Amino acid sequence: CKFSFIFPMQCYNNSSIEDPKPSKISTINRIFVSLFLFNFLGINCYSEFSKIPSRIICKIQLFGFMQGVPVVVLLHELSEYEGNWSILPVLPQLFATYGQSAFWFFFIEDETRVRLAAVLQVLHRYQVQEEWFLGKRLHDNEASIIHHYAFSEDPSSFGYPDPAAGWALSSPLLRRLAERIQHEHLKSDFTIDWKHEIALYIWEEGNGPELTAVPEFCTEPRQNCATTFTTYLPNCGDPVSKNDLFVAVKTCQKFHSERVPVVKATWEKDAGFLEYYSDVTDASIPTINLGVPNTERGHCGKTFAILKRFLSKAVPKTEWLLIADDDTLISLPRLRRLLRCYDPKEAVSLGERYGYGLVFNGYSYTTGGGGMVLNRVAVSRLLSSGCSCYSDDAPDDMVLGRCFTLLGVPITHSPLFHQAQPDDYSNALISLQEAISFHKHWNIDPMAVYKHWLQDTHPLDEL
Repeated sequence: CKFSFIFPMQCYNNSSIEDPKPSKISTINRIFVSLFLFNFLGINCYSEFSKIPSRIICKIQLFGFMQGVPVVVLLHELSEYEGNWSILPVLPQLFATYGQSAFWFFFIEDETRVRLAAVLQVLHRYQVQEEWFLGKRLHDNEASIIHHYAFSEDPSSFGYPDPAAGWALSSPLLRRLAERIQHEHLKSDFTIDWKHEIALYIWEEGNGPELTAVPEFCTEPRQNCATTFTTYLPNCGDPVSKNDLFVAVKTCQKFHSERVPVVKATWEKDAGFLEYYSDVTDASIPTINLGVPNTERGHCGKTFAILKRFLSKAVPKTEWLLIADDDTLISLPRLRRLLRCYDPKEAVSLGERYGYGLVFNGYSYTTGGGGMVLNRVAVSRLLSSGCSCYSDDAPDDMVLGRCFTLLGVPITHSPLFHQAQPDDYSNALISLQEAISFHKHWNIDPMAVYKHWLQDTHPLDEL
């Protein structure tokens, strides 16, 4: 039995792949372990790829393989292209390199724990000569904007994999996908939710296989699980201090009475330093007019004005900057816990990562609605580079992403940031998260959403 495991590397706790039982499983010829680049500790682990083996915080333990030590393959080692996190771009090279020596390719997250013997037993149930797409099945509870309202008449009818539980492709399926991706243009240039989009690509409007649900691929521990998952919010030590995070809220006059009061009633109290930036000065809030006219979309001019102010002496000097919309709902205590996991001496751009044109050398960007987090090093490099908006109403998040890509600053993803509302995500997925943010007030009670999803009953600190 030949197969390839595509595993992300553990970056803060001890990831383990447990010993297979040779008495039950036929000979293991090659095991390949590969790493998704969407791991949210990406800056600490991936900004200097050549140094990864020497980093203590980035480790993977491989125990007791009777048939030899598995080969560890990281996706960024297959290619320097940063867009490999969206999976589709790397499939041709992945198959070209390992397709002749493996029957299975198995992908997991950096906090997924694997019982290898159990995974092998699962895979033995499926004929390796056939096309298989295996995983823990997620589905939308209702038509979702992030999935372009696909299957709106019956959202639960379409399944896509939970990356935390692991998902597998058989070699024949990977071969066909690798050939197809080289000769066919995608229907959209944007990558919004790669796990849903790759399931759609594989399904091919009914011409390809649907996801086959595997009950042994788990996120919560239970009997007979081959995989389990720990957390997307690790304990990296004491949270970053309130006074080391500056918060910039973008607003405009028409939302002063509608959205700003929600921020003040929910998460403003958790900020050490916070300013509201508007197209007018309103002393009752107060707001600051940066001299940039309000635009109906994009807000690039306003965002770059915020970046310049962040580096000026007009505001307190902090290591971290959060830029949020006036209809962003966010947990600042959880964000500060996450920021402890990053080295502020390295350029950091953090949030929910989207992509544009990734199959053909595009770029990634941190989507603005869920909150964009930058550190002082990243802002300094950006502004000193001369990279700027092509217009005040250009999409600020995409411009920043393009600039950082040109500068070689990785866009680091955390699935705890959300561009949309909770109902736009699978409940099975977000119910196991300690979410950091959601976005938009449309047809919801934002106070109730904040209280249910983001408010900690017993904050861990008041630093």
